[in-house]
Amino acid sequence: MITGSHGIRGLVKVRPFTEDPGAVTAYGPLSDADGTETFALTLLSRHKGQWLARLDGVDDRDAADRMKGLRLYADRDRLPAAGEDEFYYADLVGLAAVGPDGTTLGTVRGVFDFGAGDVLEIVRPGAAELLVAFTREAVPVVDLAAGRIVVDPPAETEVRADTQAEAAP
Repeated sequence: MITGSHGIRGLVKVRPFTEDPGAVTAYGPLSDADGTETFALTLLSRHKGQWLARLDGVDDRDAADRMKGLRLYADRDRLPAAGEDEFYYADLVGLAAVGPDGTTLGTVRGVFDFGAGDVLEIVRPGAAELLVAFTREAVPVVDLAAGRIVVDPPAETEVRADTQAEAAP
């Protein structure tokens, strides 16, 4: 993601969301969310927890400023294969979430990392969303081929099918 501009010659600040931030250039040209524009990215140096980078075609500060907030995406076939018990967030979104007894809980809508570990957001029709720590204990089965996960939340978590979502004011 481009977080801002740097200097007057079109450099941008980039926050890669890859396991190895420097590897983002190995994925080839990056594209915007809908794939209509592609960008060749060159990482130059680390700067305050981010990277300074050059994007082909971005040659001045005004052009760099217009890039702020742009999320860049790599083609899926260029990414390394996920290891055993590792998953790309995009593979988890949309999976059906079922309880240990097979009851339908909902669908994974998002995956978040708040610093202490990944959290799955599960939306449930007619009920409040369910946030579950993405740990082996709470999610003992991830079956990408079947399109589902098994969720076994800790005992202190109450999951009720009749819990209604709060109405917006």
